[in-house]
Amino acid sequence: MVQLYNLHPFGSQQVVRCQQEPERVCCGGQDALFVAAGCKVEAFSVEARAPEPCRPRCCFSTLGRVLHLSYSEPGDYLVTIEEKNKAVFLRAYVNWRSRTSENSRVCIRMVGHRVEGCFREASKDQMSIIEIPLAEPPLCISCCPVKGDLLVGCLNKLVLFSLKWRAVNEEFSMLDFERSLILHIENILPVEISFCAGYVAVMTDLEVLILRLGSEGNIDPSSPMKNGDAHSVPATQLESEDFVICQKPTELLGEVCRQSGPSVTLESTGLSDDKASASCVQPILYRCFTPDVSSYVFPDDTKLHSLQLLPIFQMAGSVTADGKSSSQEKELLSLFCFFSLPHIGYLYMAAKSVELMSVYQYPEKSQQAVLTPQFLHVITSNNLQCFTVRCSAAAARDADPYVDTTLKACPPVSLDICALRMQLFIGLKAICHFKNHIILLTKAGSEDTPDRRRSSKRLLSRKDGSVQLKTSAAAEAGWNLYIVDTISTVQLYKEMVDYSKTYKNVRTQSCIHLLSEAHLLVRAALMDPCLTEPGEKEELLEAFRESCGHLGDCYSRLDTQYSHLALPYYKMSGLSMTDVLTRIDSVIEDGSQNPERGLLFYINHSLYENVDEELSEELATKVIQIFSIAEPKQLPHALCSPCMKNVDPLIAMKYLKKLNPSGVSSVLVALTKAAMALKIGDLDMYKKEMKCHPEMKLVYGFILEPRLLVQQRKGQVVPTELAAHLKETQPDLLVASVLGLQKNNKIEVEEADAFFKVLCGKDEDVIPQLLVDFWEAQLVASLPEIVLQNLFFKLLSQYIWRLSQRQPPDTKPLRNPEDLINSCSHYGLIYPWVTFLTSPDSLHDQNYAEDLSKLQSLICGPSFDVASILPFLEPLSEDTSAGLSIHLLCLTRLKEHERAIDSLLDKCPEAIIPYAHHELKEEGHRALWWKKLLPDLCQRLREGGEKYDVHLSSLKETLAVAAAELELRDFLNVLPEDGTAAFFLPYLLYSSRKKSIT
Repeated sequence: MVQLYNLHPFGSQQVVRCQQEPERVCCGGQDALFVAAGCKVEAFSVEARAPEPCRPRCCFSTLGRVLHLSYSEPGDYLVTIEEKNKAVFLRAYVNWRSRTSENSRVCIRMVGHRVEGCFREASKDQMSIIEIPLAEPPLCISCCPVKGDLLVGCLNKLVLFSLKWRAVNEEFSMLDFERSLILHIENILPVEISFCAGYVAVMTDLEVLILRLGSEGNIDPSSPMKNGDAHSVPATQLESEDFVICQKPTELLGEVCRQSGPSVTLESTGLSDDKASASCVQPILYRCFTPDVSSYVFPDDTKLHSLQLLPIFQMAGSVTADGKSSSQEKELLSLFCFFSLPHIGYLYMAAKSVELMSVYQYPEKSQQAVLTPQFLHVITSNNLQCFTVRCSAAAARDADPYVDTTLKACPPVSLDICALRMQLFIGLKAICHFKNHIILLTKAGSEDTPDRRRSSKRLLSRKDGSVQLKTSAAAEAGWNLYIVDTISTVQLYKEMVDYSKTYKNVRTQSCIHLLSEAHLLVRAALMDPCLTEPGEKEELLEAFRESCGHLGDCYSRLDTQYSHLALPYYKMSGLSMTDVLTRIDSVIEDGSQNPERGLLFYINHSLYENVDEELSEELATKVIQIFSIAEPKQLPHALCSPCMKNVDPLIAMKYLKKLNPSGVSSVLVALTKAAMALKIGDLDMYKKEMKCHPEMKLVYGFILEPRLLVQQRKGQVVPTELAAHLKETQPDLLVASVLGLQKNNKIEVEEADAFFKVLCGKDEDVIPQLLVDFWEAQLVASLPEIVLQNLFFKLLSQYIWRLSQRQPPDTKPLRNPEDLINSCSHYGLIYPWVTFLTSPDSLHDQNYAEDLSKLQSLICGPSFDVASILPFLEPLSEDTSAGLSIHLLCLTRLKEHERAIDSLLDKCPEAIIPYAHHELKEEGHRALWWKKLLPDLCQRLREGGEKYDVHLSSLKETLAVAAAELELRDFLNVLPEDGTAAFFLPYLLYSSRKKSIT
């Protein structure tokens, strides 16, 4: 369906003063307009802001009558197909801007020949003509707007010429062409072709074929690409004297086209240096139409026309070492293909995916059409029509993956077509377009009445009046060449917005549709790589943001299936939540009208995301009213948003008490009431609400709404007033709740750590006891996503720091060592020999003793990687009993028993035998009793000292173990040679009796 509006996309117009009646027109680049008439081409410069917008630049003669002409901005050349004496020629006109007069000298050369021979010093400042010979007559031409390569259509084939710059000397290069590729297409007579960025579109009277050139795959250039049944048949086969055979209408897209499309054969000339750029060709679209013979129409009434490939580019630039942007290059973002029958036009996406995007129904028979990123301009015999296009909507989705999310939005590609204007021109024959200019060629027939002819010369009417049309003497001859300027994007955008206000109060989709058209109009202008003027770009950006705000208003007010789009459009508008709530006039004060879904969706998401904005008390109250009417179960969640910080707690409490208990979690309501009671200062109400549910149910309530405890403001973790109160009154509930949040992925590990530090008012490097309690709770809970070694490191570092600094915890620990050992598998039973190392003095300090026991228990646990903490044990000196126990535990866990024995003998020999009984009982370490411990004890006894009695009793225990374990001969061998026989005799007797008993 086509939406019809009477807007004014066309502005002023002027007549181009041509010397002869124009036959062919083309334009392009920044200012170039070429008019062919007979055997002559006139070139004009079109500048919008110049005193004379269209001024003649030069004029040059051609070899014959110009049948086709095309301009290429890369290379700045004009290429023509000319006819003379029934012979057809292909020529390129280069350096035409240097032509000062019609009699100036011209350099003529053949393509591919040595340019040095043609070069003279004067060649720098004169126009040159390049003759391009072909084996068959050229039928149509097209220049690539990206590289400037030339594509020529002949019978059953296309010839590609690459644009080259031939270096004549160090200071001067001459433009030339090189034939690089030939595409043979079976049974095709090209009427129009279009070439852009490696894509080729070919059109016959009733067929369209799009090919993609590339370097994918290894394809034999001499073999057909694809063979299929759906290809055209030569006209000589279609017609006979008595009947006409019509093909079946066909549409083949993508892979189907590659498999079943027309036969295409690739022929490489072997001349190009860059063969890889065109090593394969893939048909991606084939469409065949059939003539409508039922109504006996003339053949011209069913022929295709106006084939065009439209590229949309994006700027791609690199950044230099100093951080500045280097020169940017255009990069193809999207590509579209347009072609038309007399009464219907087709627009396809052709780059990343191939699909039909829009179909245009014309009210009259069209003669020609031209596609731009913003509009489709169509001419009939007497009307210039302007339709909107969806190219910017498709390109936006190619450019930004976040379109169609809660972050960004764009009107859909399937949006109904909009006809903006039908402007009367008598005798329209041809149209072309560049920048903000439309070129129209009119030739009024003798049947045109004087009144109609006068109306064709009138300037396009505007709301604010009109400007008289400049006339020329040639106008009396019945033809004119007009340059019609399209008005600025912002001006047309404003007109669309004003027009949409007529639909605002009736709440129809027409308001959304017209505002969507305005949005796409501005979006297309912003995508233009030529948009470099900062003031113009900022004006467009302002219009873009404003259009997003208007669309947000529509979707927030209208109850449609797309109401959720209010959120991304408001985000793109840059409006704050305060701005949005202020401008929404459908939000009621007295509760007599329900707000629509779009507004609710926006507010709901914004209360979760816009954490850096605080609503005023008045607007916060309005939000409460909205939720109490439309979504009462969301009211507790809304009150917990940082945006609602300024809400009146008395009003909030009043609405919370009205909630239906069946529609919302009772524990969540109770916790929200408790938070509001704290704001009021009503501790009795607070205690009453907190006692309504057991502790585990309260933890569940915090999981339902984490923002009751922790919020994010400006990227920082901020504990709530309720969390601060729980820290003082119920720290165990607070720790359990945060642990529940982490279990349910409602808070990250780093966020939880920051929460406790901020809550306890500690610096970044100071660890509060409540955070240690949380770490211990994490170990007890054994969360699967927790990295155990990181958690071990945190706890060990804190235990070691407090032991080394004799620093007590700032609050009473929630768990003692016995609790942790009994409830957590990661805390192991402390080895019995460790008790012999504990200094009696340390036991008087309970905090010190508990930290030491927790550290010892953690090292004794099964999960701990001891080697990882050895570098961090330096603060704990082995001269203290605590430090010695930790170092010995680490040596023991690492199986370094000999070092541990040496350390015990030096510092605490009282523990050597308990240590040996516990650690040397395994088969692999049993021999250390007599190989290590026995000789070391003997040595210390020889040296004497104050520990003599301890060493002696340890030696006796060691001898008893050795006598029980060893054979008599082996036992004798380990005894010292300088020992007293009477001392060792009892052990020898025991060993010998053991042998005899055996």
